[in-house]
Parts: sequence; C-alpha cells; structure tokens
Amino acid sequence: MKGKLIGGLALLGAVAVLYVFAKPSYRQGEPSLAGRVAPDFALELDGKAMRLSDLRGKVVVLNFWATWCPPCIAEMPSLIALHQRITDRGGMVLGVSLDDDRDAYERFLTEHGVVFPTYLDAGKAIPATYGTAMYPETYVIGRDGRIVRKVVGPQEWTTPDMLAVFDTLLRAQ
Repeated sequence: MKGKLIGGLALLGAVAVLYVFAKPSYRQGEPSLAGRVAPDFALELDGKAMRLSDLRGKVVVLNFWATWCPPCIAEMPSLIALHQRITDRGGMVLGVSLDDDRDAYERFLTEHGVVFPTYLDAGKAIPATYGTAMYPETYVIGRDGRIVRKVVGPQEWTTPDMLAVFDTLLRAQ
C-alpha cells in the first residue's frame, strides 16, 4: 500500500512539472532570469573573434539550436523573419549551433536561407554557461546586456504579442 501511495505521488509530481513547462506563460518567458547580466562568451563571426558583450547596445535574441533538433528546424523561419524585421532597428538574432558535424551545419544554413549570424559551438560550452538543457532555448537580451526573458522550446517569433515586446525593447535607448 505504501509503495502505491509513493508511486502515485511521484506520478502526480511528474504531471505537475510537465504542466508547468507546457503552460504558454512559461514558454513566453521565465521571469526569474529577467534583469540578470547575460553570461559573456567568446565566439567567431565572419572570421572575426568577438564576445557577446561586444553587442551591447543591440537587442540580441540568443538562440541555441541544432540541425538534428526538429523543433529548432520548425522555429527557424520565424527567427529569420524576426531578424529581418529588427536588424535595421538595432536588434539581431544570434544563433549558436550545437552540431558536431560542420558539413551538416553549413548545409543547413544554405538550404534554409539562414541570414542571421550563427556560431558553431561543437563543444557545447556556451549553452553549458547558460544552463541550457533543452533545445531550442532562447534568451532575449536587452541593449544593456541584461536578460529580458528566457524561452524554452520553439516559439513563433512574429506573433503580434512577441513583436510588441520587441517594439518596446527596440524603442528603449
């Protein structure tokens, strides 16, 4: 009897955790991280060494993704559209791919018309710095280098609600 009770409580706890993660309000942004300085990291874009902190002054949508991740693939057109919409206003999407296969990564960029800057982090050091365990995972970083929100899982980045968030962030100086 005691074993069934413990098993039932464990099942109930697991369902509660799944419910929280599946709620749209969770996927829209994790407020507990808001206001923290985004962890800095080194990367290379277009053959030039740089750091995330070099992008201060821009609104950065930092997206961790991989070519082997179906939700990442599904989200990609929306990220491309967002980047095209915000790039002239001081915003950008920055992709960090976790692929091990450089050829698959480069082929994906070409085949899917990825126009935003991306970096291949085969060692997965950058997402580890952020505590990322599920992909895609995205951090919206304000002009001051602070995290505005964290989104776990795929997101439609061009909905009116999301665009209103970016309009507000991009207006802020």
